[in-house]
Amino acid sequence: MTNRTLRGALALTVALLTMAQLGAPAFAQTTAGTSDNLVTTKTAWAVFADGNPKECWGVSKPKETVNTRDGKEVSVKRSDILLFVTFRPGQAVGETSFAGGYPFAEGSTVEVVIDGATFEMTTKGEYAWAASVEDDAKLLAAMQKGAEATLTARSAKGTQTKDTFSLSGFTAAMTEAEGQCK
Repeated sequence: MTNRTLRGALALTVALLTMAQLGAPAFAQTTAGTSDNLVTTKTAWAVFADGNPKECWGVSKPKETVNTRDGKEVSVKRSDILLFVTFRPGQAVGETSFAGGYPFAEGSTVEVVIDGATFEMTTKGEYAWAASVEDDAKLLAAMQKGAEATLTARSAKGTQTKDTFSLSGFTAAMTEAEGQCK
């Protein structure tokens, strides 16, 4: 595992634990008093900060999820489905990551489509990341301009998942998260 992957895994673990404290259905509507780590919510995005190590992140749940196998819609069990952007002091750009709620197919990628532009994330276990700082920068620029992001992936069991996230409030949330980590 690279340092980038290890840092991303740590950020995802901290964020997932924070989300577990909040309760899955309530996170987008949570007020700051519910969690010590919650800084604010900006429409579809929540902003969190942690001091040890210093990390700040914006996170959102999908507004729509479709799971298919052999071209037919199926019902499947998935843990939390979350799209993150994590900031650390001195970091040039936020790190984009995705928890799909299941182990991804070995060697697969996650396709991210934002207003017709396509990006790719690499997978490892149950998580996916932009492959480089340059890829993060391109993805974040598209997210700031876009209305929604659709992430398509394949599970280790062969299920195709398509998760659509609203980007409403994204820019304000990222400005707040980045500012919290300066």
